[in-house]
Amino acid sequence: MAKSPTGRWLRIPASRSLVRDLLHLEQAVPSFAHDRIFQLAELAHCRDESAHRIAWPILFIKAYAQMAADHPVLRQCYMRLPWPHLYEHPQQVATLTIHRQHDDQDWLVWGRFIDPQLHSLRELQAKLDQYQQQPVPKIFRRQYRLAHFPTPLRRMAWWLSYHLSGKKRCKRLGTHFLTTISGAGAEIQEPPCIHTSGFTYGPLDETGACRVTISYDHRLMDGHHVAKMLSEFEERLQTEILAEVRQLGHVLRLVKAA
Repeated sequence: MAKSPTGRWLRIPASRSLVRDLLHLEQAVPSFAHDRIFQLAELAHCRDESAHRIAWPILFIKAYAQMAADHPVLRQCYMRLPWPHLYEHPQQVATLTIHRQHDDQDWLVWGRFIDPQLHSLRELQAKLDQYQQQPVPKIFRRQYRLAHFPTPLRRMAWWLSYHLSGKKRCKRLGTHFLTTISGAGAEIQEPPCIHTSGFTYGPLDETGACRVTISYDHRLMDGHHVAKMLSEFEERLQTEILAEVRQLGHVLRLVKAA
């Protein structure tokens, strides 16, 4: 009689440690999500025609930051200690979830963009290129080291950053986030949220439309407010971001002509 196969115990890889920690933090945030279909055909056309291609996450990050500059609540966070209160950060720190391969493992790491509304699209793209190309242990040194700590020490580090100082929380974790899998042809229906707000977007269809979803902490914002933000977010992409993409293409054409 053939011997039946047996299973085996496997150690959870370090590459999954930080994801587990974030999901642990998320359980304490009463988050909801609302979505809207954005019409981005003209922006998509200009982006395709530009000689200097800007990644979609960069376009969304800058548009969201421009909008957030007019909405202080998007720089705020709910703090439980020493008593329930709000902290408002003087800067915006956008956090982008990035998928990387390292040592034959899939890693989720988080790139930070400080005050993206104050930087050009090319500057932001250069920063994204660094996050995507430089070795994970180098460009994400702090995250990589933390991922290898024992779980109790990691959770303590997260707890201290998240609960004791609004300044440190915003500096290290960001004031809002973007996570997307649109490049794989799929969308996240309700992005996990440890911030006051975060967003995701799906792939563009043949008409240039895509679904954009904002996830938010209901202790600070309501659905009516978020619905208005979604409308303003779309408008920023259709106007200010579109104008910069057009200008970028125009400048590059002049350089080529010269």
